[in-house]
Amino acid sequence: MPRQPYTLKEPVVRSTNVIFASPHSGRDYAWSFLRRSVLDERAIRSSEDAFVDLLFEDAPDFGAPLLAATAPRAYIDLNRSAEELDPALIDGVRKSTHNPRVTSGLGVIPRVVANGRSIYRGKLSMEEAQGRLCDYWRPYHARLQSLLDETRAEFGKAVLVDCHSMPHEAIDSIGTSGVPHPQIVLGDRFGAASSGEIVERIEAAFAAAGLRVARNTPFAGAYTAQHYGRPSKGQHVIQVEIDRSLYMNERLVRPSGNFAAFQALMRNVISEIADIGRRELPMAAE
Repeated sequence: MPRQPYTLKEPVVRSTNVIFASPHSGRDYAWSFLRRSVLDERAIRSSEDAFVDLLFEDAPDFGAPLLAATAPRAYIDLNRSAEELDPALIDGVRKSTHNPRVTSGLGVIPRVVANGRSIYRGKLSMEEAQGRLCDYWRPYHARLQSLLDETRAEFGKAVLVDCHSMPHEAIDSIGTSGVPHPQIVLGDRFGAASSGEIVERIEAAFAAAGLRVARNTPFAGAYTAQHYGRPSKGQHVIQVEIDRSLYMNERLVRPSGNFAAFQALMRNVISEIADIGRRELPMAAE
């Protein structure tokens, strides 16, 4: 089992209402988990948002916290509801209304990784499934909720940037002929999870760094955006998807030669996004 449910890197002083979170970059693969899987150690990492936590690790330098999962996505998916249990994987789960994520094997405890490859030989017990939720899902979301509550109490509003990466092949065919595909996809559930002004500012931060940005297609945001995005209550969520080919070798699951340069680029983007929260604050008296 991974040693802890999450890591939280906090700034010395909170100076922005922006929070960064990375629910899919966990890479603490317990040997007991790997032993049960039919996949090799590289294949099981194919659905991991590898190194995304490292891309955003400078957030505390700009006054914002960074919450990151430790358990891998193949073990438990923190961007799913705790109710999204897969009856094809977990004994004792009743078949319920159609949920395309669960049906495709991508529930809160995934049955498959990228390209539909099965993780396990057989089923898991309900006891084991509930143990994973208790040990990892609930502590992560409890801490995320407390960060949002603390931020709203201090700043009047909270902006959660939910950080992800996407396989290059998932976006390679997007767009019209002759038009380059997006490198960043921002998801706000078509306006339901965040105010348009905040999304525009985040889009401008990536565009200023020379990156091509799209919104909501093909990724509009999943559980985190849907559950926590409450613009009318001053709680905004924007999901950020980054093309993995910009910074890593997807086949080998390793940082590419461009990783350091892209990480430096991201430092500037993080600074711009953190400034969004500072602009909302009243100026201090001179």
